[in-house]
Amino acid sequence: MPRDVRSGFARRLATLVVTGFVTASVALAADVYLAPASFLAGAFDGDVPPAQRLWLTGPVKDGVRDILGHDLGSLRIRYWQRGERTAWILEEIGKDQPITTGLVVDAGHLSDVEVLIYRESRGWEVRYPAFTDQFKGAILDEGLRLDRHIDGITGATMSVDALTRLARLALYFHTQANT
Repeated sequence: MPRDVRSGFARRLATLVVTGFVTASVALAADVYLAPASFLAGAFDGDVPPAQRLWLTGPVKDGVRDILGHDLGSLRIRYWQRGERTAWILEEIGKDQPITTGLVVDAGHLSDVEVLIYRESRGWEVRYPAFTDQFKGAILDEGLRLDRHIDGITGATMSVDALTRLARLALYFHTQANT
């Protein structure tokens, strides 16, 4: 094989390899909309209480499975509480990647839902208040469902479903932490 053909092939191969690495790194990139520490500071007016732990055993674990459709994959979950207000930083898979979400429950009602870190390639519209404000004031019914319908977003169905499950989970955890 002539030298100029080999060097042309090597250049094309190197270009493909570099393009593959760039594409993979973009696909794995996470959009950090709000740092978890900043979310907690906002939830408690800058005076964040110490973290507490809720153990996921027995009936609590069963409730998690009912809400998510799977186990959470840990034995305990951290949360922050002052009075009747709790803050939770939870993750659930949208389509392929976890969506990190901050949720505040005040006296048994959701008062804030914020997407903190989004890793999916589409469906990021769930981070906007036009979507997340639907959760404000929501409570759980006896069947561990939200007391209201959450409107979806075209092209973001899996992300919408993930955030809805997380809202239910935060409300459920709040009741477990306060019993």
